[in-house]
Amino acid sequence: MTRFPIRFDPWYRALSTMVGLPPSSSFVVLDGDELQVRMGWAFRSRFHRQAVAAMSMFDQQPFSRGVHGFAGVWLVNGSASGILDIRLHPSQRAYVLGIPVRLGRLLVSVEEPANLAAALGHTV
Repeated sequence: MTRFPIRFDPWYRALSTMVGLPPSSSFVVLDGDELQVRMGWAFRSRFHRQAVAAMSMFDQQPFSRGVHGFAGVWLVNGSASGILDIRLHPSQRAYVLGIPVRLGRLLVSVEEPANLAAALGHTV
């Protein structure tokens, strides 16, 4: 099992901890062939690594932090940098505030994006 922490900007680390989303509960875990993504109580998903169809670095810097999404595209971030753009096929299931949603594209900020990509057999 390999754990990749979600990247947090210092100011957001403090804010997110106050609302119950501490960095300690925000991570991506690769356990064998299964990938788990979690941001505290706000977001969770678990799917097979074969569902990762493509991966690249996200070339924009979003203003927002936290969990945001629409129409199968979800941003899970604590920082505007280090964001991996993970395309999934077929779409997978995720839960936002406990509500099931479709996950076709995941934008997630991680401390070491190149290491996560390499662990999944991709380069960024």
